Amino acid sequence: MVRPQLLLLLALLLLTGEAFGLAAQFDHDLTGFIIAALLQGAVWAAAAAIVAYGAGGRSVLALILATAMLLRLGALAAPVYLSDDIYRYIWDGRVQAAGINPYRHIPTDTHLAPLRDEAVFPNINRNNYAPTIYPPVAQMLFLLATRFGETVPAMKLALVAVEAIGIGAFLFVLRAAGAPRENILLYAWHPLPVWEIAGSGHLEAAVVAFVALALAAALGGRRAWSGAALAAATLVKFFPLVLVPALWRPAKSNLGDWRWAAGFAAVIVAGYLPYLGVGSRVLGFLPTYLAEENLASGSGFWVLDLVRRAFPVPVAVYFAVAATIMTVLAIGALRRPADPLASLPWATALGTAAVLFASPHYAWYFVWLVALLSVAPWWPAFWPTLTAVLLYWDPETGHIPIWVGFAIYGGFVILACADIARRSVHARRSREQHGSYRPS
Repeated sequence: MVRPQLLLLLALLLLTGEAFGLAAQFDHDLTGFIIAALLQGAVWAAAAAIVAYGAGGRSVLALILATAMLLRLGALAAPVYLSDDIYRYIWDGRVQAAGINPYRHIPTDTHLAPLRDEAVFPNINRNNYAPTIYPPVAQMLFLLATRFGETVPAMKLALVAVEAIGIGAFLFVLRAAGAPRENILLYAWHPLPVWEIAGSGHLEAAVVAFVALALAAALGGRRAWSGAALAAATLVKFFPLVLVPALWRPAKSNLGDWRWAAGFAAVIVAGYLPYLGVGSRVLGFLPTYLAEENLASGSGFWVLDLVRRAFPVPVAVYFAVAATIMTVLAIGALRRPADPLASLPWATALGTAAVLFASPHYAWYFVWLVALLSVAPWWPAFWPTLTAVLLYWDPETGHIPIWVGFAIYGGFVILACADIARRSVHARRSREQHGSYRPS
């Protein structure tokens, strides 16, 4: 049984860690912030273990949600220190409000000169050479959020509100899956979403919300809405596209799962339609970004970069290995049982594999993985989400430092191998016990 008193103590420790993390950001003390976030991760792990091994109740759930709210209210006070992406969000919303396609001009273009100010424009990253990189649904969200105010606090509040929709949808998913609703702690108390969404105002809030709605709709039998929600998530950031095999069911009938596919396709078309006036430029900065982050050359992938220090492995080999494993997972997902609950572990598997193969250079790319793991946990995969904050050390080079990669991905491999070995031992013992049983 979950003891509310112990969880309350851990909640207070999380809030205390947040206070230290805020102070470190105001002091521009990056090391202090990373240490505070890692310690919060240790507190989260203790709370997650308590919830995982005991039943709760309304009082426990209320404590979890109240703490989640307090964590986000506190993080809203964080300065723009860890990331300045939020200024681009505000700028794109302002550009659209002026009736201009955000993919058409870079911020320093003279056509946008009347929109410049001293609070937002000078702080836009890559403002003198990069058009926006964000897909259409993200752009629509920017436009909507900035109608409440073209300021950092207004954008943060809008994103926290969007994240709250996702948390509500995940509560539905947990109930539909027969899991304790207290498991929402796995996401709501995790320090990464708190710092990256409420603290830095990152767009991952919308990814979390739409993925949660896609899973909730799938469990509720709303096939078209599930496809539409996943398409919306994909048009916020492209990563959720890998979840298609976990939610679509091509063999459901002779026509396949046409309602899901129709909902997905309709949102993709409707999302891009208002912006197609710029032609291929609707992809924005994405192609250049892939080169800038050394992903096209392959050296931006940590594992490949590490192997290349000993052997000259072509990037095509890495892509082939990643594509093969993702294909095997996709086939497994497409062949899953008819039970809608079977979507959850496959979504987690596909999302985890995609993120680990991509080896993102920025911590916030791991936020949506926290969301997937919260409804279908695989404990070793939480390790990269807890240590992703280490990426704030030297993130601008296009290469993940060797020691950071070992801490994040090496730690994951160790924990994953230990978990697989534990499961193998348990399965062998189970077979031996059943094999030795002889009915009288």
